[in-house]
Amino acid sequence: MNSTVDKTLAMTYRQPPVSRHFSPFRLAALILAALLGNVAAMPLQCARAAIEPTTLAVLYAEGDEADAGQFSEIIHAIEGMPSVRVLPIRLTLGDMMLAEAGGMRWPLANKLALNEGAIAVVYPEIGEPYRSVFGKIIEGIEARARAPVTSYAVTAGTDADALRATLKSKDVRVVIALGRQGMRTADALNREFGVVVGGVMAVPEEEARNRAVISLSPDPALLFARLRSLASQVKRVHVIYDPHQNNWLLRLARDAAREQGLELLAYEARDLKTAARLYQDVLARAEVERDALWLPQDATTVDEATILPLVLRESWDRRLPVFSSSFGHVRRGVLFSLYPDNLGLGRNLAGTALGLLGPNDAAGRGVVPLKDVQLAVNLRTARHLGLNFTNRQQQGFDLVFSGQ
Repeated sequence: MNSTVDKTLAMTYRQPPVSRHFSPFRLAALILAALLGNVAAMPLQCARAAIEPTTLAVLYAEGDEADAGQFSEIIHAIEGMPSVRVLPIRLTLGDMMLAEAGGMRWPLANKLALNEGAIAVVYPEIGEPYRSVFGKIIEGIEARARAPVTSYAVTAGTDADALRATLKSKDVRVVIALGRQGMRTADALNREFGVVVGGVMAVPEEEARNRAVISLSPDPALLFARLRSLASQVKRVHVIYDPHQNNWLLRLARDAAREQGLELLAYEARDLKTAARLYQDVLARAEVERDALWLPQDATTVDEATILPLVLRESWDRRLPVFSSSFGHVRRGVLFSLYPDNLGLGRNLAGTALGLLGPNDAAGRGVVPLKDVQLAVNLRTARHLGLNFTNRQQQGFDLVFSGQ
């Protein structure tokens, strides 16, 4: 996206409007017909081919609505029209006072030129290979935002006051914080900006209540679907987790298991000693013909030095399928893992950030799992488990480890 806007729509309905007699979708069609020509009122299949992509800035103030939520419904309907990109711009009282005094010359120019501000990215100052990972995520952010974004590499010593002043001078409204250091830096900005967090492992729910967090933990629904396709004999999944870190994830996992026809047996462990005992119990009584073990991203229950070697050794000896939410475990011997599609993750982060710029800026807050994923499979482990994959299945593997 460049800094130009093709059309501008100002919505104000202080008087009871005729729009009350139309559905939001019908009203959206009428609006586009007026702005873009009658092509907007065509059937969708015709309009899709006829309309060139158009950027439409929609200006509104929520206090002008005749009915609560009306503008949000209209904007949502316009977004569903073909070949239209919507930039919702909610005007504050200060904006409107300055607009009346200055003929909308300030700050509307800055608000429309979203590539000159609006979204900024903060990410850790770190070496390779992680620098390239963050670079790919930022590339995805820019692709979804259709504009370059301003990025800032930060450290523990970054001056939060200076960064805050820089962001405000660029009219930034939403900060995308990557990694733990990026999230800590965003925390120091005193909540003056909307915050979207990505590139982090488990985030306790209480830390995510006032921000949108896309965790690196893969969506359990995607994990379980892959499990059913790769090891169809599995009917029951065991998982050991720390509720402080992953209560939110287990709620999703229980629903996902039901949808996949799986029984999920979840065990809480709040310390490493309890986790080790539970793993020994599960590994001793698991039925290899129908069970599998899931290793979530959990600093308490999936210790790399003690728990992982135990699980790999015992599961190999018993021929028990183990799958993981952590990419590095596949190389070490688990059957498969889902790992981030960094470009797709960047697009998703940008979409969430754009949502915070829109009329429903409270929507989407909280922590959600990773949905932009790729698949890594250990073929040596698969052979050991007696699993045979078709050529078509293997074509869907993004990365394989063959072993010896």
